[in-house]
Amino acid sequence: MGKKVKKEVEPPPKDVFDPLLIESKTAATVVLMLSSPEEEVLAKACDAIYKFASKGDENKVTLLGLGAVERLYKLISHEDPIVRRNAMMVFGIMASNQDVVIHEFATLCLAQMAVEYTTKVQIFEQGGLEPLIRLLDSPDPDVKKNSVECIYLLVQDFQSRAAVSELNVIPPLLELLKSEYPVIQLLALQTLEVISKDRETRIILGENQGLDCLLKILETNEFNDLHVEALAVLGNCLEDVHAMQLIQQTGGLKKLLSFVGDSTVPDIQKNAAKAIAKAAYDSENRKILNEEEVETCLINLLEIDNDGVKVAASQAISAMCENLSSKRVFGLQGIPQLVELLSSNNEEVKEAAVIALANLTTASPSNSSTVAEAEGIEPLVKTLNAQRDGAVANAAAVLTNMAMQEPLRLSIQSHGAMSALAEPLRSTNSQVQSRAVLLVAALGCDADARAELRNAGGLGPLVELLHSKNKEVRRNACWAVMVCASDELTAVELCRLGALDILEEINLSTGRKNNFSEAALEKLLDNNLSQKYSQMGYLSSSNIITDGFYDYGQIKPGIKLLSLEELSMQELTDRRATIFINAKPQEDVLAVEEKPQNSSYEQTTLSPVSRKSSREKSSLLVSPVEEKQEPPGRRSSFSKSSSREKGSRKGKGKKEEEKMIDVTQVISKVQDEINQENAQWQPPPDFVLLDYINDASKTILPLTTTREQVVALAQFVADKMGGAIEKEKLHDFSWELHISEIEYELKSNVVPIGKVKKGTFYHRALLFKVIADRIGIGCSLVRGEYNRAWNEVKLVDDSPQGVTGLLLPPQEYIVDLMFEPGFLMKQGSAEADQYKRI
Repeated sequence: MGKKVKKEVEPPPKDVFDPLLIESKTAATVVLMLSSPEEEVLAKACDAIYKFASKGDENKVTLLGLGAVERLYKLISHEDPIVRRNAMMVFGIMASNQDVVIHEFATLCLAQMAVEYTTKVQIFEQGGLEPLIRLLDSPDPDVKKNSVECIYLLVQDFQSRAAVSELNVIPPLLELLKSEYPVIQLLALQTLEVISKDRETRIILGENQGLDCLLKILETNEFNDLHVEALAVLGNCLEDVHAMQLIQQTGGLKKLLSFVGDSTVPDIQKNAAKAIAKAAYDSENRKILNEEEVETCLINLLEIDNDGVKVAASQAISAMCENLSSKRVFGLQGIPQLVELLSSNNEEVKEAAVIALANLTTASPSNSSTVAEAEGIEPLVKTLNAQRDGAVANAAAVLTNMAMQEPLRLSIQSHGAMSALAEPLRSTNSQVQSRAVLLVAALGCDADARAELRNAGGLGPLVELLHSKNKEVRRNACWAVMVCASDELTAVELCRLGALDILEEINLSTGRKNNFSEAALEKLLDNNLSQKYSQMGYLSSSNIITDGFYDYGQIKPGIKLLSLEELSMQELTDRRATIFINAKPQEDVLAVEEKPQNSSYEQTTLSPVSRKSSREKSSLLVSPVEEKQEPPGRRSSFSKSSSREKGSRKGKGKKEEEKMIDVTQVISKVQDEINQENAQWQPPPDFVLLDYINDASKTILPLTTTREQVVALAQFVADKMGGAIEKEKLHDFSWELHISEIEYELKSNVVPIGKVKKGTFYHRALLFKVIADRIGIGCSLVRGEYNRAWNEVKLVDDSPQGVTGLLLPPQEYIVDLMFEPGFLMKQGSAEADQYKRI
């Protein structure tokens, strides 16, 4: 084995200081160590000082003289947590000494720490509030300042705010208002403003003459830097009726209003208006403020060129509107200024002004008229598309209040309010939704307004609001739908958008349905009789069939009914024919009478073409010349059939040719106008049906009794649709083949009822109802199963039993249109039941 070699020890680097252990026996040396950059030294020095200070008050005084407090103060914000902890321990032990300097730095430390929420909680839990309140009486101003600042920070938390009242903090705070140091006065007022939000504190403040103290500050010009905070405290106090009465009795309220009127400082004016607004939420306070003529003060504030003042004044006016006397004063003097603010570029000003107008016009027709006189309608309509939801909602509320008067409603409509509502209806804010649909309901009673909403695309979002989970929004939406469903075009569009299905779903729910949902469903169906009859299979005597009605047949729940235009554009299928009604006479083109030999159409008039019809000409225009006038593009199935209809002319010659040329020229001119106007599609007129109605009016209407009219009309209908049918031969009555021939001829499933010459139960019942409605005979239309349908009429029994001349209630009868036309079967009788059965 080799000899071991001793390992050489490397010398330490020359630039490293060798560790030095210092043992100090004097406090002065350790205090100096508090300025060391080393964390370990600092922590040990603090620990040593803590032990030294805990041995007695003399040691604490010694440390104070050595300047330990200044160095320790810097260490409470040290980044090392151990250093911070030890420094705070020293402060805690030294604070037990009643020396003023200790109090100063201890309160200063607590004020610095109270900025953080978690530290606030710790100070409160350690009982820090009580000694801080005691120190408010300290002779040293720095201690007072630090203590009140710390209390101000602590009372931001509700626990401390509730505790200070029991610790009798009000008297020392009021005493601080007399301090010669503005910063102490300011902190005292800020603390009072926070704690006076609690009613109990306000009572204590009043009992300690705090209101007088606040008013004196306002009356002293040299305290103008404290006026804003003093008004904030006073505003809290004025919420209590007792405080308000006290201020009024001492003349303080009048002084306050005068002070606000004379001031030129926006912050003072703003805080004064806020104070009035807070006070005005109590009815007794509103009465007192009205007695002091606060309205004049607030109206003047609206003129101040400061947005914050305008907002606060508008809010105060809103609150004071609950007092009827104030409401009248504002209506006479304040509305023009508020209307002017609607054009402000500041959205907050605009919102505050429109809220005030909403309150002013609620249940006040005179104020609504004043808004219109101040030319407020246009800016209100524009505000419907403002940026802030509150402004939009309240603009809708003002317009709704105004729309209760018909002249104002028409004026609102003329400014395009319905178009402007399309966007608010799409809002996600429930208040905006609710107010917007209320305005739709208020304006929707006018047909032009409904058309405007329909054209602006507002019906879609309105229907969507029926789904709302908000009860008020859903109820108001039902109301708006009910109002908008007052005409057929809008009702049909609402059904197309799904309103019918949603309303049915709502009405099936006991928790979601309301009075308006049921009424809306009924109104929707009553103004869309095609949908109602297809869905419910029943039309009452009050459901008057008008032109444009069509019987598509029974539809299943949830299936959407296509429009007549959509059905007319479909290819021919094997489904049952859709029978439509259109006896509207045409007035714009010359009529040429002709008697066709073909039995498929018995009408003799060469009809004019409606200006509203943009896609086809009447199927009755049969001449070759007319065919040449057909505009290019796709032709409907109705126009396709026109060339198939043949007729015989009574004479020939030059006059007839000239007449035909004239008619062609007129038709061409009208068609050009149609193309220019691009009007809505209309079905071709049914002149046979028009003849039926005219004939019935001449022959049936003059009959003396309703019974005679019903019988005669039943015979008339049966005669036009194949006559009486023997029950045993009903199966030989080939009405299906006849209808199929018409469909093939028209190349469409859509058939005018005048074309039907062999009609079964449901054809005859429909024709009976149509003519009865036109000549004023009340009857219902009921759909049965397997092509059955019947009419029910109410007649007084002509053979009453009992006392002669006794007026008996009318009885309900079913009219036979098939077997014994005109025979009346009493509802519930065997004949009636058999007539309904298969």
